[in-house]
Parts: sequence; C-alpha cells; structure tokens
Amino acid sequence: MKKVEKTQLIDSLTEQLKGANSFYLTDTSTLNAATTSRLRRTCFKKDIKLRVVKNTLLRKAMEGSGKSLEEFYPVLVGSTSIMFSEVANDPAKLIKEFRKTAPKPILKGAYVEESIYLGDDQLDALVNIKSKFELIGDLIGLLQSPTMRVMSALQSGSNKLSGIVKTLSEKPE
Repeated sequence: MKKVEKTQLIDSLTEQLKGANSFYLTDTSTLNAATTSRLRRTCFKKDIKLRVVKNTLLRKAMEGSGKSLEEFYPVLVGSTSIMFSEVANDPAKLIKEFRKTAPKPILKGAYVEESIYLGDDQLDALVNIKSKFELIGDLIGLLQSPTMRVMSALQSGSNKLSGIVKTLSEKPE
C-alpha cells in the first residue's frame, strides 16, 4: 500500500471515528471465506458497517479523532475488524447471535456513548444496553403512567357517583 493510500485510509477512518457514537473492535481471523461472507451479509442487513483494518492505521486514526481512545491501544494486536452502527447495542447482539454458529467474532473492545468496554466478557453487558429509541419509549411510558391512573380513577369515580345517584332516585320516599 502506498503512502498516499495509507493517508487517505487514515483520514477516512478518522472521520468515521469522529462521527461515531459507537463502534466495536473485533477479531474475525481464522474465519473461512463462506463464514466471513455470511458475517458481512448479516452486518449489511442490520445496517452495521464492517471493515477490516490494519492496527497501525487504526491507531493513527484514533489519535487524530479527538476522542480519548488510548485504552484501545493494547487490544490492537492480531487481526482487527471495526463495526460502526447507529444503534449502540446492535453489533453486540449480532456478535452474540453469530457466535451460535461460528467461534468468532471475538469482541476486543467497544466504544459506546463515550464509554469504553474492553474484552469479550463485556458482550452481555453491551447486549443489555438500551438503545436511544428504547429509552425514549420507556420515558414516554413513565410519563403517561400517572396520567392514565388519574384518568382511570376519574372514570371509575364517575361510574360510582352515577350509580349512587341512580340508586337514590329509584328509592321510594
């Protein structure tokens, strides 16, 4: 690879890292061509961008991203693939599901909403992270809950009141 190509690749990675709210570093080495192809198709279907990168170029891109990513430097060994996604926990779910049929990808680390997770043991924690849309849904549900209780109480109260009035009107004097 020529120096100009390397510079373009570093610039491209730097821009992706700057704009990413979340990315995952994985090890996909030793996967055969068919399994790798299946992984790429699965990523495409879930709108996850998968890219195999050289560790030295990724490190330079991390240094130029303006984010504090030094904690990832020790895991930049061996084969490294990077997954970019708009939904923070989609790559973790994909990795967990994919590993039911294949031994890899192995999670090296993840950057999710300014938090850094290192090691494959963090996969379950990452799967359980709620997405932005799930949190908004939960918040709306919590905000609607008191209103719904008040409306229910008012409606049940009016039924009781109308029942009392009806009973009193039917009562002989």
